[in-house]
Amino acid sequence: MQEVQGSVEDIIFRNEENGYVVAKVKSENENITVVGCIPYIIEGQNLKLIGEWVLHPQFGQQFKVQLCEEIMPSSIVGIERYLSSGIISGIGPVTAKKIVEKFGEETLDVLDNCIEKLNEIEGIGAKKIALISESYSKQHEVRNIMVFLQTYGITPNQCVKIHRRFGADSIKVVKENPYTLTEEISGIGFKIADKIARSLGIEPNSPFRIQSGIKYLINQFCGLGNTYMPMEKLIEEGMEMLSVSRDELEENIYESSINGKIKVEKIKNRLCVFSLPYYYCELGVTKKILTLALSKYDDIGIEIDKEIEEFERSNGIDFAQSQKEAIRGAIENGVEIITGGPGTGKTTIINCITEIFEKSKLKVFMGAPTGRAAKRMTEATGRQSKTIHRLLEMGVGDEEDGLLFSRDEGAPLECDVVIIDEASMIDIMLMHNLLKAISLGTRIIIVGDVDQLPSVGPGNVLRDLIESKCIKVVRLKDIFRQSQESMIVVNAHKINNGETPELNKKDKDFFFIKCEESGKILETLIELIDKRLPKFNKSWNKMHHIQILSPMRKGILGISNLNNKLQDILNKKDENKKEKEFRDIIFRVGDKIMQTKNNYSLKWIRIAGEGESEGLGVFNGDVGYVHDIDEEKDTVTVIFDDERKVVYDNIYLDEIDLAYAITIHKSQGSEFPVVIIPMFMGPPLLMNRNLLYTAITRAKQLVVLVGSIKAMQFMINNSKSFERYSLLKFRIMDIMESEVNDPFAEKELN
Repeated sequence: MQEVQGSVEDIIFRNEENGYVVAKVKSENENITVVGCIPYIIEGQNLKLIGEWVLHPQFGQQFKVQLCEEIMPSSIVGIERYLSSGIISGIGPVTAKKIVEKFGEETLDVLDNCIEKLNEIEGIGAKKIALISESYSKQHEVRNIMVFLQTYGITPNQCVKIHRRFGADSIKVVKENPYTLTEEISGIGFKIADKIARSLGIEPNSPFRIQSGIKYLINQFCGLGNTYMPMEKLIEEGMEMLSVSRDELEENIYESSINGKIKVEKIKNRLCVFSLPYYYCELGVTKKILTLALSKYDDIGIEIDKEIEEFERSNGIDFAQSQKEAIRGAIENGVEIITGGPGTGKTTIINCITEIFEKSKLKVFMGAPTGRAAKRMTEATGRQSKTIHRLLEMGVGDEEDGLLFSRDEGAPLECDVVIIDEASMIDIMLMHNLLKAISLGTRIIIVGDVDQLPSVGPGNVLRDLIESKCIKVVRLKDIFRQSQESMIVVNAHKINNGETPELNKKDKDFFFIKCEESGKILETLIELIDKRLPKFNKSWNKMHHIQILSPMRKGILGISNLNNKLQDILNKKDENKKEKEFRDIIFRVGDKIMQTKNNYSLKWIRIAGEGESEGLGVFNGDVGYVHDIDEEKDTVTVIFDDERKVVYDNIYLDEIDLAYAITIHKSQGSEFPVVIIPMFMGPPLLMNRNLLYTAITRAKQLVVLVGSIKAMQFMINNSKSFERYSLLKFRIMDIMESEVNDPFAEKELN
């Protein structure tokens, strides 16, 4: 890191939202360009800047700022120039000259401690003194807050967020309880707050610290897909991380519970500790799904078997018995789950069910968890499908309210039937919000492959609902005749059954290239995507149609290394292509990228396709391409699915990643014409049958496995996976069992 001192000559660009600035600073008789987060910067300020020199391909040498601090002038000339800059409301060049002539080098001391002395100067009355006092105090306050917070390693960007939230009380709040920042300021986690607390001398066994650590551990655990944390696991990890006794942890867990910060519940002889949102979501899903499943629905007055026969004749197909059962169940029941692997006719069944309902003048809504899944559903059915978020008319409230949906109990979806596809991807919070918008009398049909990986978010909703046995479930196992020609479909089912797939059959769509060394596997992956596959089928575009799916992020065959290698080949550096470096990633115009977390506040504008012209929300797993990079505004523009344009400010760039290679987990809900999967040995719990099955079912036209046969066989034989801690199934089963045991007892579902 290097240090630069100078005065701000000119502000070329300022982003009020994130504090990003491009400015000219006069330092040692030369003007330099500085860029970075420098909140509240004003022309005329003297600054000490810490950062590094970078060479911009278009704008030349710049100083990239990491930390900044205002230096108050000490000379009479410096003080007058500072006050003349307009930094303080009520003081211009003329007034500044008068003040400095009167008080000299004591001017700033007068402003700090006895500002009323300004009335000794002609032309400055009580009203003007009040204006000057308020403005100067504000500048003084901001300066002190920035200096104080940056001392503890808080970035300027985070300083802006803290000051916006707490204002003049920022320093007081941080000193009293720095752990408040973990709940109030996005991007500041327990570890940063703990570092500040140690610097301030807060005791290691302070209740503030222990209770904040407890919430941090629960949230981290739920980030892995769980809805609660077992009490014993929480205590073990808490003792290790916080270095406190078991008694102190237990005391603070129950104190947090009493204060309504977390929920402790005993189910099936296991003490469970919940973050409140997931606790209430589990209760909400349990109550609503049982209410819907146990309700009576109106007979729609049709002969179901006759309608099925008519659909078979019209479409030249013969349904298997399980498929007919699924269609009947959707008509006869209020809630039904249809689950099956690829080629089992789920889409055809949806088409038949929808046609029957529409003939009966019933209104059908279709949805899916992701934009890509919704788009595929639209293409496959010929009927409009929306993301669940759009069905529920998502909006964003203030920081406390967070995500809001216009559709809920008070304003339910105005339809008779809701059909949801790719349901394995639905987490507990999304299912809770969806069910809230389903009114009594509305049928809901849930379609998905329970053998896919579970949702990225907390919960194991589809599996829990199936295993609770409170809902009509139809499992599809018969493969449609036309799908039997595809080795992708055949081998997916073989792998799901623990059998070895058939490899390298001539003129088929499933191939294995043997390589044992990681370096050779990497070389083969690059050659396949760059040369061999586009040459094999000229309709395949190497950027748009071929996708590498890897089990891991790290290592030679992890997506981080693969993306760096593939970017150099598929989107080479070019002096005509704009670039932006962010952390350890270089984004370049033309790059394939993926959104890595849900962001409900990002605005998009539709540039093609049908639907709303603009909206909010970009979701985990959305894939797009870098369209433009604006160095002056410090933004990156991405176009998703050739339809929606999103402009990313600098503060959101940590939410996107290169996507030439993506993890198998992130591929859920997506389909690609060609999928390439490296086969290598990794952590046993990760390298399992479930993961390989999910990867293979992402492909539409071709699968190529590259690597070790032994690694592939290990994954097929390994049916173990990470346990997900969820109580939804047990909650439903407990209520159903109590119904059977005491049918006349009053039931409380909430």
